[in-house]
Amino acid sequence: MIAGLKPYVDYKDSGQDWLGSVPTHWSLFRAKRLFREVDERSKTGKEELLSVSHLTGVTPRRLKNVTMFMAESNVGHKLCRPGDLVINTLWAWMAALGVTRDIGIVSPAYGVYRPIEGGGILPAYADLLLRTPLYAAEYQRRSTGVNSSRLRLYPEQFLRIPILIPPLADQAFMVRFLVWVNGRLDRTIRAKRRVIALLTEQKQVIIQRAVTRGFDPGVELKATGILWLGDIPSHWEVRRLRTLVRRIDQGVSPLAAGFLAEGDSWGVLKSGCVNRGVFRETEHKRLAPDFDVDPALAVAIGDVLISRACGSPSLVGSVGRVRSLRYKLILSDKTFRAAFRENVDADFMVYAMNCRYYRHQVEQAISGAEGMANNLPLSSLKDFRFALPPVSEANEIARRIGDETSAIDRRIERLEAEVQLLREYRTRLIADVVTGSLDVREAAANLPHEELAELAIESADDLDELDTADEEATEA
Repeated sequence: MIAGLKPYVDYKDSGQDWLGSVPTHWSLFRAKRLFREVDERSKTGKEELLSVSHLTGVTPRRLKNVTMFMAESNVGHKLCRPGDLVINTLWAWMAALGVTRDIGIVSPAYGVYRPIEGGGILPAYADLLLRTPLYAAEYQRRSTGVNSSRLRLYPEQFLRIPILIPPLADQAFMVRFLVWVNGRLDRTIRAKRRVIALLTEQKQVIIQRAVTRGFDPGVELKATGILWLGDIPSHWEVRRLRTLVRRIDQGVSPLAAGFLAEGDSWGVLKSGCVNRGVFRETEHKRLAPDFDVDPALAVAIGDVLISRACGSPSLVGSVGRVRSLRYKLILSDKTFRAAFRENVDADFMVYAMNCRYYRHQVEQAISGAEGMANNLPLSSLKDFRFALPPVSEANEIARRIGDETSAIDRRIERLEAEVQLLREYRTRLIADVVTGSLDVREAAANLPHEELAELAIESADDLDELDTADEEATEA
C-alpha cells in the first residue's frame, strides 16, 4: 500500500522557501490565526504532571522512567487541556513539543497554545505536522539566545510561523493513514526490542557466571559472606574499587550546542555516552570555539567511563570502554573515568561492572543518596566490592567472555540498526504525508476499521521504549 502512494495532481508555490511547493487546494495561515497563547496556573499542583519530549510529544510523566529535575511543588505550573499545543521553549529547535490528549500541568517555562475555535486544524494533524524536522528547522531559525545551546522560541516568534492547512477531510485521512502506519511500525520495533532484550539477558548470564566463577567448572569455591555475591573461587579476592584504581576523574559542565563536534572543534560527553556496556561517541554536544579545553579531561582510546548521573535510574552506573574515537571529546560532570592500576585487567573490570552484583550495589547507592535519586556518589562507587581473580586469569576470562558474546553483540547491533532505520523511515514518511509530498486519501479510505481501532489502542497504551539519554535532554 505504501509503495503505491503518489504525489497530489497539482501543486503551487507556498511563498516560503523552506516549505517549497504544496498541493494547490491547501492553505497557509500564520500560527496566530490558529492558536492563542494561554497561561492558566495550577493552584494545587495536584494535576497530572505531563512530560514534553522530541521523541514522544506530550505524555504523562508517570509513564516514563525519568526522575531528574522533579520540583518540590508543582503549584504555579501551567495548566493544559486536551487539544492544547505545548512547547518546551528551550528545546523547540529539536521539536520538543506536541498536542496533549490529557488534562495536566507542565513547567511554567513552557508555552501553552490553545486552538482557536473554527481555525480549521485538527489537533492530531497539528501534532504530526509541527514535530517534523522541517518545522523544527524553522523553530531554530526563529529562536533567539546567546548561543545554540540556549536558544528559546518565544510566543511572538512561534505565532508568526506559517502553518500548512489542508481541508479538514484531508487532515483526517492523513491522521487515519499514519495511525495505521505507526501502529504497524511500532509492532515491528517492539518485536525487535524483545529479541534484543532476550539476547541481552543471554549475554548477562554468560558475564555473571564468568566474573564470579570463571570458566573452570571444577574450581573449588569459598563463601564470601556477602549475600548478593555468594561463593567465588577459593583463590579469588574480594576487593573494594578504591584499591583497584589509581584515580577516578570527573569532568565539567560547560555550555554546549546540541550538535556534534566537527573538524577541530571539541565536544563534551552527554550522560548517555555509556549505555549498558557500550560507549557511544556520538552522545556528545559541541563546545563553543573559545572554550579552554583542559587536556586532563580529554577522552582517549582505552578509557573506562562510568555514568554518574542520568535521567533514568536504570542507566546510572552504566560502564563502557572507549574502543575507537573519531571526535575530540572531554568528560562531562555526569561521567566518571576510572584509571585502573597496572595489576588490574580493565576489560575484566568492565565486564564485572556490567553484571548483576554490580547493579545491586549501584541501586543501593542511588536509593540512599538523599535528594539525588539519579546520582551515583563517588564515595559509594569507591566502596563497591568486586570478586577479583589473579590478573593473568582475569585477562583470560575477559578474552573468553569476548569470544562467547561477540556473536550476540553483532546480532544486537544489527537489530538496533534495524530499529533506527525504521524510526528514520517513519520520520520521513510522516513528513512526506503531512507536508503534501504524498497523497494518502485513497489509501486511508480503504483501511480496515477493525485494525485501525486495535492499532490506536496499542499506540495509546504502550509507549515505545526510549533511549533515555536522549529523553532527558528535553525534560525540564
